[in-house]
Amino acid sequence: MELSKDSIEALVKMMKKEMLLDIDPYSFVSPSAYDTAWLAMVPADSNQPCSMEPMFRVCLDWVLKNQTQEGFWGECDAHGNPTLESLPATLASVIALKKWNVGKENAEKGLAFIRANAEYLLAGHQNQFPRWFAIVFPGMIELARKTGLDLDFTHHLKGLLMDIFFEREQILESSDKELAAGGAYPSLLSYLEVLPSLYAANEQEIMKNLSGDGSLFQSPSATACAFMATGNKDCLAYLQSLIEKCGNNGVPPTYPMDEELIKLGLANQLERLGLAEHFTQQIEEILTQVYQTYTKESSSEKSNSVASVATQLQKDSLAFRLLRMHGYNISPRSLCWFLNDDEIVDHIEKNQEFFSSVMLNVYRATDVMFSGEYELEEARSFSRKVLEKVVSKGTGSDNDVFTKSSAFQRMMEEELSLPWVARLDHLDHRAWIEQNEMNALWPGKTCFHRYKYSAIATVRDRL
Repeated sequence: MELSKDSIEALVKMMKKEMLLDIDPYSFVSPSAYDTAWLAMVPADSNQPCSMEPMFRVCLDWVLKNQTQEGFWGECDAHGNPTLESLPATLASVIALKKWNVGKENAEKGLAFIRANAEYLLAGHQNQFPRWFAIVFPGMIELARKTGLDLDFTHHLKGLLMDIFFEREQILESSDKELAAGGAYPSLLSYLEVLPSLYAANEQEIMKNLSGDGSLFQSPSATACAFMATGNKDCLAYLQSLIEKCGNNGVPPTYPMDEELIKLGLANQLERLGLAEHFTQQIEEILTQVYQTYTKESSSEKSNSVASVATQLQKDSLAFRLLRMHGYNISPRSLCWFLNDDEIVDHIEKNQEFFSSVMLNVYRATDVMFSGEYELEEARSFSRKVLEKVVSKGTGSDNDVFTKSSAFQRMMEEELSLPWVARLDHLDHRAWIEQNEMNALWPGKTCFHRYKYSAIATVRDRL
């Protein structure tokens, strides 16, 4: 359907109202039903776990109000179907409702969804489950049983679950060292809320790993569990700060988040949707702010933690491309710093699927290099090599938002086969609108941080 000029202006006006860039960046990020449900489980009196009142009633209310018509909680894919993420998110939500004896119909509908859809969602992964899922889902099943929930799985589903439980044991047995050191994936202790008793950390170990803000690896769910286990005041202060910032809209998968990265991703979304000309002032304000940060920051100040490389590279690749596209003078070193660290390079090569979406952004950023910029040529060659290996294996198996995603597979193939200068902008915009599951920001503990679908879906539905 063709849009008239008046319709386009009305759509842009509506989107600007929804997407004002000077308001809280967290409002653009999809909340985590899983983490919100965990905060809903925290009792009002930490000294009395059997207290009949939740400490964060706003989270429990969010759970009650945000169940889908199909009965699950959590994000859906581009076609409105539940994803693997919906299984632990739904279990967590049902457990929270059961704990406070509210929303009986919601809980029954959630359990019915799991019984009816778990086998289909699990079978689709052919025993290649994301690492986070193999850790989290068995833990949630064990907690559900302790809560008294009747899961009533079929015989075939029980067989699939046995495979997942076995995979969890393998991960736990090989990951003891992760309690003290990070890797490509979140530390094992960041999954505190679902660790079996044999691997559960004691209070001293929890306290040793608390961040300065009182969180456990900036994970709301893990910190909620840490607070319930220890009653630590710093954990409580972190949770209260989180609720004050985000409570009414559900809590994010990670807190705090890099607000500049959220804004950069939003500017990138507007560019990819073909709406940049309508948001010139807002995008310029974002880039001016980001440019000031990059002119003050040297490559030596980049994070040297391999666990945070994915987030840092995601931000640097978006910033480099957008700043250059808008005429800013930005050094290749702001993007290529990772090539000077052999440990990071080796880490990316060993975890190609995990870094596939990040490497795609690095590759796209090198589209705007100038002749003689050898560092960018090296970055392009390296990212291309990683993407080609991922494409040759099929879609990545560790990033669930992209697992079995033909859209992401096609996107990688198109980037590698068709030069940027040979593509037509309006076709790229249309493809981005249609492939709206590609709105991931960066990988989190149990899901990707993603933009809310509302604005993208609005544009797609009007075209």
